[in-house]
Amino acid sequence: MATGLNTSQTPTSRSRSMAAPDADPLLWLRLIRSRRVGAVTFHRLVADHGGIEAALAELPGIARAAGVQDYSLCPIEVVKAEAAQARLASARLLLWGRKGYPQALMDLPDAPPVLWAQGDIDLLARPMVALVGARNASSLGLRMTRRLVEGLALAGQVVVSGLARGIDAEAHQAALDSGTVAVQAGGVDVIYPIENKELAMAIAARGCRVSEQPMGLVPQARHFPQRNRIVSGLSRAVVVVEAAARSGSLITAKNALDQGREVLAVPGHPFDARAAGCNILLRDGAVLVRSAQDILEAIGVHGHFAVQEQLPIEPVAVPDPLPGPVPQRRPLSESAALHSQILARLGPSPLAEDQLIRDLALPPGTLSPALISLELEGRILRQSGGLLSRVD
Repeated sequence: MATGLNTSQTPTSRSRSMAAPDADPLLWLRLIRSRRVGAVTFHRLVADHGGIEAALAELPGIARAAGVQDYSLCPIEVVKAEAAQARLASARLLLWGRKGYPQALMDLPDAPPVLWAQGDIDLLARPMVALVGARNASSLGLRMTRRLVEGLALAGQVVVSGLARGIDAEAHQAALDSGTVAVQAGGVDVIYPIENKELAMAIAARGCRVSEQPMGLVPQARHFPQRNRIVSGLSRAVVVVEAAARSGSLITAKNALDQGREVLAVPGHPFDARAAGCNILLRDGAVLVRSAQDILEAIGVHGHFAVQEQLPIEPVAVPDPLPGPVPQRRPLSESAALHSQILARLGPSPLAEDQLIRDLALPPGTLSPALISLELEGRILRQSGGLLSRVD
């Protein structure tokens, strides 16, 4: 698997830089938004024809020679409308090789020619580490993510992720004060998933959101692997906290390997499907992560940082509930939803019951009957010391 540029197919950074003279940003948008023009094709066209304008002029003829009938460039009115939409969203256009564009992406053969950015673009010039993982993250996975972010923040690292549910969202939230970059699969003005709207707004205000896609684009399945290559490309290392055996996080890890970045993973219980991808990566040579210090050593950041201890949890017994009236019976739909919440947070590795109460932000009196019900059904196991685990 290639980790660098294939010079027989893709121009070098220097040749691309020399072949891309200053041109109207709208022309950059017009070329990359034209049909059948992706990032690699964009760079080759510019290098082969000496600039953006020449590439635009030659593109219809190249398409005809390739057998593409009725080919036309992206209309200038379309890119003008995109630029107007970006102004309304306070988004800035970053062009490959120009000021503000992330240096980390410059040498990638499929570097996005354009990026829309909202927020503090100075973060894009700082060293970055990506934290990615499962959308249905466990309580342990979320706690581990927060602790890793704390250690990375003390070492001056910006945290990059994909604004997805679970591990991504937790990483962004924990890094709001220290620096975080969210790479979006759709337009930078389109929040997906919608439940992360408040978080996305906070990142735009205190961090940075970027996307190579047109303004207003609602992401489709094919856009997420494209997003993942930017997440890994921006980063010095990609850390997978939890991931299934087939997941987008493993695509990000593969991209990282192809791009010459470090790949690290947090180990998990063999019976937990959310740890299968991480354990596969570790089997195949990824660096094992116990704390942020492991990440910092892997990327060559030395020094003593006040990094929190890693996985071990001190079990704390939950006191018996206070006497009082028997709570009213909950509707079946509410009980089922609560059971799903509890099971989503638990895995084969034991979790302290009081930690589960804090994670779900529910009173013990509400949670206790649900735990008893799940225990009687054989879906969870209660261990000494107030520890709980899920039975699969």
